[in-house]
Amino acid sequence: MSMHHSMPTRRTALSMAISLALAGLPTFAQAQAQTQDGSARSGAEAETVTLAPVEVTAEGQRRSTEGVDSYTTDVMRTATPLSLSVRETPQSVSVVTRQQIDDRKLDDITDVVKTVTGLHSRQYDTSRAAFNARGFDIDNLMVDGVPTSWRSGWSAGQTQRAMAIYDHVEIVRGATGLTTGFGNPAAAINLVRKHADSRELTGEVSVSGGRWDTYGATADVSTPLNRSGSVRGRVVASHEEGDSYQDLLENKRSVVYGVVDADLTDATAFSLGLSYQDNAPTGSTWGGLPTWYTDGTRTDWGRSKTTAADWTKWASTETAYFTTLTHRFDSGWAVEARYDRSETDGDQKLLYLGGAPDRHTGLGLRASPSRYDTERVQDTLTLAVNGPFQFGGQQHEVALGYIYSNMDFEAVNYARTGTDPGDFNRWDGSYPEPAWGATSVSDARETTEHSVYAVTRLSLSDRLTAILGGRFASYDIEGMNWLGPFEYKHSDVVTPYGGLVFDINREISAYASYADIFNPQDATDINGDALDPKSGETYELGVKGAFFDERLNASLALFRIEQDNVAAEAGTRENDQGMQVPYYRSQDGVESDGYEIDLAGQLAPGWEVSAGLSVFSARDQQGQEANTEFPRRSFKLFTRYQFQDALAPLTVGGGLTWFSEGYKETTNPVTSESERLSQGTYRLISLMARYQFAANLTAQVNVDNLMDEKYYSQTGFYNQHSFGEPRNVTATLKYRF
Repeated sequence: MSMHHSMPTRRTALSMAISLALAGLPTFAQAQAQTQDGSARSGAEAETVTLAPVEVTAEGQRRSTEGVDSYTTDVMRTATPLSLSVRETPQSVSVVTRQQIDDRKLDDITDVVKTVTGLHSRQYDTSRAAFNARGFDIDNLMVDGVPTSWRSGWSAGQTQRAMAIYDHVEIVRGATGLTTGFGNPAAAINLVRKHADSRELTGEVSVSGGRWDTYGATADVSTPLNRSGSVRGRVVASHEEGDSYQDLLENKRSVVYGVVDADLTDATAFSLGLSYQDNAPTGSTWGGLPTWYTDGTRTDWGRSKTTAADWTKWASTETAYFTTLTHRFDSGWAVEARYDRSETDGDQKLLYLGGAPDRHTGLGLRASPSRYDTERVQDTLTLAVNGPFQFGGQQHEVALGYIYSNMDFEAVNYARTGTDPGDFNRWDGSYPEPAWGATSVSDARETTEHSVYAVTRLSLSDRLTAILGGRFASYDIEGMNWLGPFEYKHSDVVTPYGGLVFDINREISAYASYADIFNPQDATDINGDALDPKSGETYELGVKGAFFDERLNASLALFRIEQDNVAAEAGTRENDQGMQVPYYRSQDGVESDGYEIDLAGQLAPGWEVSAGLSVFSARDQQGQEANTEFPRRSFKLFTRYQFQDALAPLTVGGGLTWFSEGYKETTNPVTSESERLSQGTYRLISLMARYQFAANLTAQVNVDNLMDEKYYSQTGFYNQHSFGEPRNVTATLKYRF
């Protein structure tokens, strides 16, 4: 299937976006008072409206976007440990605020990723997605700045994290070794939790219903726990369940979150919280649909077709605990100590159908049922200090920190036997569940990290700022997998960071930056020794603008990424168990370069916009196109307008997402001829409307994939494919108090 739609030329799109981002827009009229969900009110009625309390604690180390009707923010800490505005950050960044999450009804992190400039999501199966940016996979998610890595092959719900408990999401594109430690030079995604910042009883209750009998309910309540409000609590609970456009699939997700925030003194703050998420889907798929028939021709399944059985499931739970103690000195310096623990468990009963079926009889597939139990426990201790200092008549800032992290992972599989799946044309999921046998450990590893970082923001002049820093880390990784046992250490690893920001005027700045990252790998050489870690560097030049008192942020970035020490298979060797296993050699890897344009914030009172254009090219050592599964060009736009005066209760919005072709060069298993599996250019259109019936009661309708576009959510993963979601309509009723 290849769907094509027109898109502006590269030069036209670039000039349009730059004009929109950097040209002088009309001066703002005085903004009207707004309710907590962003609905504008006018006249005498507006005078009685109270915004939700928003606080900045510990010198800006926590910034809430709740109660602020905005698609941007003025403080972020994901690119560096410093509290910088979007314009002061010398890298490409995006922020998905709470208002965007609510307006677009972004239920989980995969929904969020689909909206962000330059990011792409591939849905491998019903419970597992991969995120990527600039041609590289994103290796980890951060929560409140703490990296929580996962192994995509053993996903236990990480890409299904519910957004009900998060205030906003910060994204930094490119290499991010200063804050994440190791990974690919793709992007860092930082989920920032909600906190109990209200000194009065506030909250909201919402219920929703959508297509395929999908229903949900959420309650979010904050309250002071003592008379002065110096101790505050917050509880969030959410549950949703329903069927799917895919046969047999039923989704069920429950989330509970609680946090206590206390001002121990005027200068000392303490937080303690926990969260629990339970993903309990049934009818889960493992992989996608067959691509070829036995005669070598392409299949053409409906979007509801599934390879799941009625007993399959990709269930998971995640429990997280965190505590933070922060003290702010009169000098402006602040010190913070925090401890985070996350426990993720997976319970997977899966069925993989491989091969090619006969077009007429449906016979020919092979069945591989599997059962896995996975467990991942990660403990992280962070000590950090930051503050200003004077030198040479200028004020500067420095941040120092120490991080200890230990992650234990284990996957256990069960012995089993499979039977012939029969006629796939008549598949109804009634394949018998195997009698699961003895267990064995298929993958286990322990990763321990000790690292320190230092970064400083130097005011070289009134208009020129330098940000210089680095991370100094040691890693110890040991375990076993199907290749055998392994243990390797990486000591004294340095990941540098540098950037320059020049203020052209009060609103526009130019920047240049260098960021580094490295990524340990399991691949071994002919002697069984681990290859050196992959390394990746990002070079970036850009222009940023912050307009209308920083209500609107715009940026244009040119980037180049280089990744070296990529493992290339070089032959086979005999391991300690007498098995023939592949060995590898290092080679210089993929280079990626391109540009991105990002625009987010308020164009006029009540009018918010989020837009982004991404264009890149990725090549391997031989100069051939690499990682072609990722679309080279993408454009994302969503805008929302809150009417004024008589129409003030009404808010409307809409969006467009456009992707260029993504493909994989492969070999037809029947004809042995080269073929390209591709998803042509496609576009998705969304709409939203919200009406405020009373001061605290709103109803909202969201429509996704308005034109009911049929497209692949991934193609080429094990030479199979999966379909994206058809048109979906969801209605939400929300009451705030």
